[in-house]
Amino acid sequence: MRYVVGVDVGGTNLVAGVLAEDGSEIHGVVSEPTLAAQGADVVTSRIIKLAKASIAESGKKVEGVGIGSPGPLNTKTGVVLLTPNLGWTNMPLRDRVGEGLGLPATLDNDANCAIFGEWWRGAARGANYVIGLTLGTGIGGGIVIDGEIYHGVTDVAGEFGHVTIDANGRRCKCGNYGCIEAYASGPAIAERAIEGIESGVETSLSQYVKGDLSKISAQIVYEAANDADEWALEVVRETASLLGAAVASFLNIFNPEVVVICGGVTQAGDKLFNPLRSEVKRRAFKPAWEACKIVPGTLPGTAGVFGAAAVFIQKHWGLR
Repeated sequence: MRYVVGVDVGGTNLVAGVLAEDGSEIHGVVSEPTLAAQGADVVTSRIIKLAKASIAESGKKVEGVGIGSPGPLNTKTGVVLLTPNLGWTNMPLRDRVGEGLGLPATLDNDANCAIFGEWWRGAARGANYVIGLTLGTGIGGGIVIDGEIYHGVTDVAGEFGHVTIDANGRRCKCGNYGCIEAYASGPAIAERAIEGIESGVETSLSQYVKGDLSKISAQIVYEAANDADEWALEVVRETASLLGAAVASFLNIFNPEVVVICGGVTQAGDKLFNPLRSEVKRRAFKPAWEACKIVPGTLPGTAGVFGAAAVFIQKHWGLR
């Protein structure tokens, strides 16, 4: 059995793990904060160190590295062109990491990797037409058609987080206005919750953070919603409605079998997924809705690692 180390570069955390070429085994999963403010060079050095730690812990002989990074990026040259949540431009990440590890390397979009991982070994396994969203520090997306990631002509396909849902809406980090990321990413959910608190809504949210509103996160909002806090529930329902409107459009465009939603937002459970599905059903064409399952990812924390490794395996050995 051959092995590959997969690295998922997120806006908040770095995760690495060693995968068997058939995806049946994962070893040496390690993680640490990204700390993007330290700059691209420092983060790259930490990525290499983390991958080495994963390989050492796995005890396996590794023959390549697959990297998933926020984009847009160029998969052919291995260069990250722009990352709004990391502050990188024209960063040759593939070659720097590959050279640092002494291994052949591949690079793909982190959200592509997460959805590809869910298609390979997770919630969308066996489906031919899959789209997915990753909800975290930002919102990414991926499209898998007949076992291949669909990249488009310049590797920008699947940037679902930057689809406009309100032409005059909130400013997004990408510079546009009204992107779904500006409403339903983790930081945006927290920001909307804080705005309600500051405007005087009745809520227990501040008690979860001992009055320090800067510590409110999307996870805190989900926790409060599960504890039946009315304002937290309202924020989650509004998030579901906004996501549902976007996903309905994606169903009408791509007509997928499965929509898989990954990331911390899945912690909200049925309080998010039930109204989201209802909104999609209300908005999408009936044949598209009836043929599609909308499901949470089943590889929490490692979907991007699975997918990054799978990109390498597919390119060099062929997926099994």
